[in-house]
Amino acid sequence: MSFITKLFGTSNDRILKSIRPIVAHINSLEPKLMTLTEAELRNKTNEFKERLAKGETLNDVLPEAFAVVREASRRILLAPNADSPNRTMRHFDVQLIGGMVLHQGKIAEMATGEGKTLVATLPAYLNALTGKGVHIVTVNDYLAKRDRDWMSPLYEYLGLTAGAIQANQDYESKKQAYLCDITYGTNNEFGFDYLRDNMRINREEQVQISRGLNYAIVDEVDSILVDEARTPLIISGPAEESTEKYYIADKVAGQLKVGKHFEIKEKERAAHLTEEGTEEVERQLNVDSLYTGANMEWPHYIEQALRAHHLFKKDRDYIVQDGEVIIVDEFTGRLMTGRVWSDGLHQAAQAKERLRIKEENQTLATITLQNFYRLYKKLAGMTGTAMTEAVEFDKIYKLEVVTIPTNKPMSRTNFPDRVYRTEKEKYDAVIQEIVEIHKVGRPILVGTVSIEKSEFLSEKLMREGVEHEVLNAKQHEKEAHIVSKAGQRGNVTIATNMAGRGTDIVLGEGVAAIGGLHILGTERHEARRIDNQLRGRAARQGDPGSSRFYVSLQDDLMRIFASERISSLLKRFGMEDGMAIEHSMVSRSIERAQKKVEAHNFEIRKHLLDYDEVMDQQRKTIYSLRQDVLEGKNLREYITRMIDDCIEEMVAVAFDTKHRTEEEEPFDIASWFKLKFGLEIDLNEVTDKTRGNVEAHLKKKAMDAYEAKKALLGEEGVEKIAQILLLEKIDTKWKDHLYAMDHLRSGIGLRGYAQIDPKIEYKREALGMFECMNLAIRDEVTDLIFKLQLVKDEEKKDIWHPEQFVHQEVSGLEKIHESPAAISTESGTVENSPSKPAPKLDPIKAGVKVGRNQPCICGSGKKFKQCCGRTG
Repeated sequence: MSFITKLFGTSNDRILKSIRPIVAHINSLEPKLMTLTEAELRNKTNEFKERLAKGETLNDVLPEAFAVVREASRRILLAPNADSPNRTMRHFDVQLIGGMVLHQGKIAEMATGEGKTLVATLPAYLNALTGKGVHIVTVNDYLAKRDRDWMSPLYEYLGLTAGAIQANQDYESKKQAYLCDITYGTNNEFGFDYLRDNMRINREEQVQISRGLNYAIVDEVDSILVDEARTPLIISGPAEESTEKYYIADKVAGQLKVGKHFEIKEKERAAHLTEEGTEEVERQLNVDSLYTGANMEWPHYIEQALRAHHLFKKDRDYIVQDGEVIIVDEFTGRLMTGRVWSDGLHQAAQAKERLRIKEENQTLATITLQNFYRLYKKLAGMTGTAMTEAVEFDKIYKLEVVTIPTNKPMSRTNFPDRVYRTEKEKYDAVIQEIVEIHKVGRPILVGTVSIEKSEFLSEKLMREGVEHEVLNAKQHEKEAHIVSKAGQRGNVTIATNMAGRGTDIVLGEGVAAIGGLHILGTERHEARRIDNQLRGRAARQGDPGSSRFYVSLQDDLMRIFASERISSLLKRFGMEDGMAIEHSMVSRSIERAQKKVEAHNFEIRKHLLDYDEVMDQQRKTIYSLRQDVLEGKNLREYITRMIDDCIEEMVAVAFDTKHRTEEEEPFDIASWFKLKFGLEIDLNEVTDKTRGNVEAHLKKKAMDAYEAKKALLGEEGVEKIAQILLLEKIDTKWKDHLYAMDHLRSGIGLRGYAQIDPKIEYKREALGMFECMNLAIRDEVTDLIFKLQLVKDEEKKDIWHPEQFVHQEVSGLEKIHESPAAISTESGTVENSPSKPAPKLDPIKAGVKVGRNQPCICGSGKKFKQCCGRTG
């Protein structure tokens, strides 16, 4: 393989080789463009749009478009930290290469300080020429706004618009931001807007769907598509569950002993009761068994309490602020305000901290980041560290990683890791190195893995009299300002690994002469990428710099994944207390441990994606149907199909004699038709009573009634009724389906004990549940479509708007029944007709026991087995 690589070059080399001639072409256009007037340069945008309209492709106009962006940037964009007003920004050749890689829908791996923000302007401008919109995705609101403010003069100079979406932004400004040619925003906000748009009941309130998902450039793509991919985006509402059990479980968990009553699996972040532990819990709760009847939920509560106590630590995984548990992002160290752990873990943490417990939430809408970004027609990304996850990017997103050469040669010295036996010895050595380097005047950036460790180091430095700044990823704007100054002479900055990410550290005057910025990592992270990101803060654009990591055998990574291997190595080297080891073998062992963790985390993400693929197909189907209804498309077709399906199904039941016992009476199709649609029929009108003829007769009667209703109310009135009914039923049933899917997923793993593949079972049962949901939507819509009517405006009383029942806990029919009789709409009022029978009850929900041959509880007059009992 090495011979072939030497002969033909790597895949990366071949891609760069194919791009370099285009770079030369762009450079050849520069002298001519420099002679253009401002008006002539600006008019190039209209010229490109005309060429595209005549059939040329984006690749055809790419060289000239990139050259125009570079020339416009050279004229108007002022470089950050520029010491003179004449220092404008002109794209380097390597930035042109990065821009082309992004346009091709690949990931550009570019070293820190190579100007990724400026690179994105090239493919963003080119793809925005189509008028379909471009989304540039950042890791936080501050960077989204900063990059928009920084680059919008360039876009506006060339006749395009740029906007930024923010959390808690008002509707009008967010809608305008999405209508811009280029929109900046965070990964979460783009994802949640997609979910929110698919929950709206007015098309005018949707902000994202109108433009669609055309092209996304994801900044810090490894952080967003890998680190955050394990967390699905969820919009939820409160579920009806008691919170008292969390306090009881917390009290019980506090009396259990690790190893005796329960086992902790740190690698899987799980806690499991032993047999002895189960008996102890039963004794404390005073119950006969945890695995019968109403007691079956107790193991879940107890195990979540054990996880909260033993696996999720205060000031590492979360902080307590204003009486709330605020999650700390394990990769960035940032506070994730508004986010909660699911499955009762958040409530367990609140009980542990003696806080008021918020109700457990029920999912109303959800999507994983993996599946959201795969909705884009074209996806690209950029980061300083992607090659270590190249396989995952290819398998999940079909994204190729291309390493872009640096503009100037890298001159950073990466010292070997220093390994100590204990954390105390490690931190003593860290403080000593900080003090020694600080005396020389070199700036130091100290990276930690948690807020707790940052504050611990800060206290130690205070005692040594070393002035320093501490960044805990709490204030993005302040962070960015402090990090930008971290390269000034004598500055010491302590930061969680990712604090201030996206901001360049520029060296102060004279700092390069004494060695540049020194990076000091106090612990190896689970992912090599995070360590490489920290290292990459030094030695930007050819500046000097250095880095070193300090490790102890008590660090989480070493203790969980590498302790035995490293311990045997250290014994071989004759290590004693207080002594440090620096050796390439040790560094390689640590890297192997990190690879094990990366592989483990990849399996978790792949596992999540495998399960979510089922939901993804169902979500696309439902959201597509819902959007058609919201836009008023094919309403008559949907209603007609539902009516026809109902009729075909019940006629099949009426003609099915094989499964009918002798004592059963024949199914009365005329009575069913009257109860279902409120319409009288005479089957004597059908001369030859074959199954097909009866079906055709009933369908004609139903559609005649539909046409008569349309003649009475007008086409708009009937369509408004259909639209409101379909939207309400789709929303209610989809919410119930998500709730049921949550429960299915939580218990599906147990099927493995029966030698059944849980994944296959999940897909099979999920399909069955989805079909049942569609049948429920059909049945409830057809129940009401002929029975609702519009009343005149002067007759309106107790008006009740549909927004009030969408996404409520109880089912739609029950909610309408319990509420005032009318529903306000733009064209009139839909109300429940007085002739409408009592709403259909779900016997299972109602807790009613009914024999198969007894009258059905819903009041249809049929036997239970011929009515609600048909579906179990």
